[in-house]
Amino acid sequence: MTLFKDPQLPTDLPLDPRADTSARREHFDVVNPATEKTIAHVVNTEAEDWLGALARAVDTQKAYVAFTPRKKADICHAIYKEIMARQEEFARTMTLEMGKPLIEARGETANTADYFRWFGEEAVRIPGRYAQSPAGAGDIVVTRTPVGPVLAITPWNFPLAMGARKIAPALAAGCPVLVKPAAETPLSMLLLGQVIADVLERFSAPRNLIQILPTTDAAKLSETLMADARLRKITFTGSTAVGKILMRQSAQNLQRASMELGGNAPFVVAEDADMELALSCAMQAKLRNGGEVCVAANRFLVHESIANEFTQRLSEKMDKVVMGNGLEEDTTLGPMITAAQRDRIHALVTETVEAGATVHRGGEIPEQTGYFYPPTVLSGIPADARILREEIFGPVATVSTFSTLDGAIEKANDTEFGLASYGFSENVHTCQRFAKELNAGMVGINRGMITDIAAPFGGIKQSGFGREGGAEGIEEYLDIRYIGS
Repeated sequence: MTLFKDPQLPTDLPLDPRADTSARREHFDVVNPATEKTIAHVVNTEAEDWLGALARAVDTQKAYVAFTPRKKADICHAIYKEIMARQEEFARTMTLEMGKPLIEARGETANTADYFRWFGEEAVRIPGRYAQSPAGAGDIVVTRTPVGPVLAITPWNFPLAMGARKIAPALAAGCPVLVKPAAETPLSMLLLGQVIADVLERFSAPRNLIQILPTTDAAKLSETLMADARLRKITFTGSTAVGKILMRQSAQNLQRASMELGGNAPFVVAEDADMELALSCAMQAKLRNGGEVCVAANRFLVHESIANEFTQRLSEKMDKVVMGNGLEEDTTLGPMITAAQRDRIHALVTETVEAGATVHRGGEIPEQTGYFYPPTVLSGIPADARILREEIFGPVATVSTFSTLDGAIEKANDTEFGLASYGFSENVHTCQRFAKELNAGMVGINRGMITDIAAPFGGIKQSGFGREGGAEGIEEYLDIRYIGS
């Protein structure tokens, strides 16, 4: 069954070569957000497909358990090499369906490949232990075993990397994966699924270790699969509201769950901060991926003595951003993912301005084709403004002030979320306070980019639980087993 065919895209990608090829299958459109044109028609999978995929995953697990850690590592390394060999193909596909600039899409492709390289290395380092019982009653052996079939639900903002952060550790641990990509951006994941399947075949491994299930009915898919006790793990990246629904569903069969949810990251600039460094990192933390990032700086908290200078210079840097089609090499800011997302951002900005905020740059929807929103800088935001409580997920910087470090930390932590926080200062004691007192799963000190494959990624409070990446990432896909003898 060919899932899509379009002259702009690099390949035809099959879901399952045994599947029905009839024209009666329902399809959905994939739209390029820069042009508003349909670029592909993708098969809309249904309950029969989902349950069939789960059955194949269960059978696959039985065969995969015999693979040695070294062979699993070799498979992951081979996937890494294949992705890098096709980097431009992946990057173009991603830009066409999601809109991000090609330079960022190339970076995400390399990042995606690196997850497979990293977890290939972790596959041969899965820990265990042996000890004699202190009471002398026997021996204690602790091992780790694959948790079982995994459902990975991935977002549209990083359509490759977010999937790789789930698929790579699952394969390294020994788990088959069913992937539900975002309906806005299924093409990159379908291409990745084909690449992985081809590598698996080369190693005489079951192709059904990875199965991609595009659908416009994500709620029905999760409900159907999670009601089946054969599914043993759910991993989700997305909104807190949806994460809570999935947690309730997981309770029925006590499935393992990891949730990477929303954020509301503060970006605190102390009076003694290196201004140029802070500004450079502010642009990175705010405009990477068009601001459509869960760890994006959402609230800039700047000491009152330097706030005017910071706001002016940030606005000047925003002026240099090139907004346009991501396929153009000079573009540094692409479109928002949908018209609805662009309009939601604009509604937040409009509401904030009507409440008394000052617009320094941007703030208006441009009259051009595509779902574009300009880099925007606001100051004088009322303390109770919705824009300070909700995740903006767009290229909008809000600048507020503080007078004392205690006040800054209190404001920074005044949110139900706890994914990422950023602190800037040239004073070692201030940096130590940021590191200890900013209440988030990840804290960046004088850095605007904190994601690292070798570090655990995840949040606290309403931002979720569980970790992806680092040595900790593979643990999410392993059960602990104790053997007494």
